[in-house]
Amino acid sequence: MKKNKFIVMLLMTIMLLFIAACSSDSSSQEGESSENGSSDAEQTITYASVSDVVGLSPIDTNDSVSSNMNRQIYETLFTRNPETMEIEPLLAESYENPDDTTWVIKLKEGITFHDGTDFNAEAVKYTFEEMMDPERAAPRASLLDPVESIEVQDEYTVVINTKNPYGPLLAALSHSNSAIVSPTADQEGDINTENPTGTGPFMFEEWVEGDRVTLKKNPDYWQGEPQLETVTMRVVPEYSTAVSMLETGEVDFVDGIPSEHLSRIENIDNVEVVTKEGTPVYYLGFNMDKEPYSDPAFRQAVAHAVDSQAYVDQLDGLGIQNDSIIGPQVFGYNEEASDAGYEYDPEKAKQLLEENGYDGHEITLLASTTGSYMKMAEIVQAQLTEVGLNVSIESMEWGTFLDTTTEGNFEMTFLGWTNSTADGSELLYPTLHSDNIESSNRMNYNNSEFDKLVDESRETVDQDVRLEKLHEANMIAIEDAVWKTMNHGVVSIAYNDSIKGIELKPTQEWSLYNVSRE
Repeated sequence: MKKNKFIVMLLMTIMLLFIAACSSDSSSQEGESSENGSSDAEQTITYASVSDVVGLSPIDTNDSVSSNMNRQIYETLFTRNPETMEIEPLLAESYENPDDTTWVIKLKEGITFHDGTDFNAEAVKYTFEEMMDPERAAPRASLLDPVESIEVQDEYTVVINTKNPYGPLLAALSHSNSAIVSPTADQEGDINTENPTGTGPFMFEEWVEGDRVTLKKNPDYWQGEPQLETVTMRVVPEYSTAVSMLETGEVDFVDGIPSEHLSRIENIDNVEVVTKEGTPVYYLGFNMDKEPYSDPAFRQAVAHAVDSQAYVDQLDGLGIQNDSIIGPQVFGYNEEASDAGYEYDPEKAKQLLEENGYDGHEITLLASTTGSYMKMAEIVQAQLTEVGLNVSIESMEWGTFLDTTTEGNFEMTFLGWTNSTADGSELLYPTLHSDNIESSNRMNYNNSEFDKLVDESRETVDQDVRLEKLHEANMIAIEDAVWKTMNHGVVSIAYNDSIKGIELKPTQEWSLYNVSRE
């Protein structure tokens, strides 16, 4: 009996030890990183933005904050290589031009939207016709303005017919606002607020206005399943708050670094900073529907009064001074334009103001609270005050600011253009051509000679001719003082060094598809 009792106790002890060992193994698997330093629980990333998205439809939005999220959800037919800046197929397989006004585009097969419907020529036709529909009033309809018709040749071949030869078409089709949407999702719901549906590596999960946008990975993504499980955009009240959150690890990356925060970010031990000369341009603009802003003499006086170099000097290497509207990284740039503007000359500014009866004129500078616009406003306010103008600043949240400027409810304001196409035609046409007054031409600039040159830059596939026409148009706009160029951008991003594979383009675009955590 004693022997049997001893055997029973021994067996119970062995079983308890075995259970403990299993429990220990399980705890190790759940709580520790795998051999390569990552685990499923860590494959998330959080991005901080000081503004909320305006919407989540590429057709219905035209702001950089919305585009940052939309580029993860949707895809375009073509894209620019981040290193060479050459245009390459993405959802497209190939293209050909039987003649100067016909573009036959073969599409990749076997791709589905997030809702399970097929990506095909019908979806491309639907998306582009929605962009072109005046009733929808797509803010970047100008990208497809030269298009006459879109035909479905077969399930995976679409034919785009243009009214005239359209040189920048492939650049336009690489723009994030030309991304292809699910026709089913767009017809059955609101893809701008509730059901954004594309073919991209991430799918929409949640938008809590003023707080966050959350995306989850697309397990059926046609290029292979992303490594990140979730992507979250956190809306934070100030950039300084975003930097603090980057320090503590509450967020993993920020972009568009304001110069006043660069040094602090560079001194965070576990954070990498990447900068490169980019395509964005930032400027002071005039509402030419109002007096005296419609008067070239007044605009010239302001241009002489503003020292853009003084602003660039405060950017700590995050900006480049150049009078040209078309920047050095954009197709159409000619170095002759680099110093073609009105040089800083406060005395000349005072003279023009006095001669034209504008001395002491009251101006309200409208500035968004996003990015460096408030810094621009403060510097320009001081410089214009020095030449005898009475200047105040009005600030607005980004979404309200966009609505206000589109409606023309401003006198002078600060804006930027990312130049996502990196093509000068798709800078000058949407922002300054009279076709786009009351939409993306917020300055209401109207010059028939300028319009003609921009049209000619778009209506040829001869790239040398396009360069010539863009330069001529650029010089006219500079002479008209339509903008005071504040700086051309140096794009930037800062991220936790556990993030691998993040890609920053000169267009300030970034993709999270190849990103992982270590």
